Amino acid sequence: MPSILGIESACLSAWPAVGTVHDGAWLWRFAHGYSKRSNSFQSLDPEDDEDAERRIDYLAALSLRHGIAPVFRVTPLAGGRVLDALDRAGWSTYEESRVLAMSLADCAFEPAGDVRFFNPTDPRWYRAQSTLSQSTGKTVETLKILLGLIAPEARGVVAYAPDGTPAAAALAVNAGGIGIYLNVVTDRTKRRQGYGAMVMRAALRWTTENGARAAAIQVTSDNDPAIRLYESLGFVEQYRYHYRSPA
Repeated sequence: MPSILGIESACLSAWPAVGTVHDGAWLWRFAHGYSKRSNSFQSLDPEDDEDAERRIDYLAALSLRHGIAPVFRVTPLAGGRVLDALDRAGWSTYEESRVLAMSLADCAFEPAGDVRFFNPTDPRWYRAQSTLSQSTGKTVETLKILLGLIAPEARGVVAYAPDGTPAAAALAVNAGGIGIYLNVVTDRTKRRQGYGAMVMRAALRWTTENGARAAAIQVTSDNDPAIRLYESLGFVEQYRYHYRSPA
């Protein structure tokens, strides 16, 4: 299995930001408010936790200057002094997520149903994904910008119902040999009909065929149906993270 740093690095590559600032092993990201993972800051080295209060204040002020709420993404790579500084400042904890991973060695995901692959910037993918997730116009415009910034090889995946309408969608990215899966969504009226599994199996097959040796996915801890789906495909929990913001 990849290390925590390996998975985090792959996720950062798979889902870009419009702007980034580096402070040692700390990383601040900005993407016009689209998704917390690309509009937050975090540490990628538990040993780099010196002067945490000043650094948190600096990156929080940077966030406000760019019109986004200050958010610290707390993974196991956040050092003890970082956590102490957040506690002293009264930053509240919310939205825990799990990171699941699996080896792709000797895995075979047979094609099933009407599933199609697109360049992520193809309107046929991002319009399907946006419709299924009920995104607003402004959110779709930001999504289009971010999709154009993805550097690793990626595919938008759509599973279609018999009537030809999109039933589920996902974004598959091969980030340095680790398959990362994002924006997984199923039509609310078509859940529990196998479309989520269909689109994920296709995404896993694509990354496997294109050289990925492992796979990882992030899911909120309260999303039991998604967790059951991913575990049924072979994913196993590796670690958890959460967000913290000023009270």
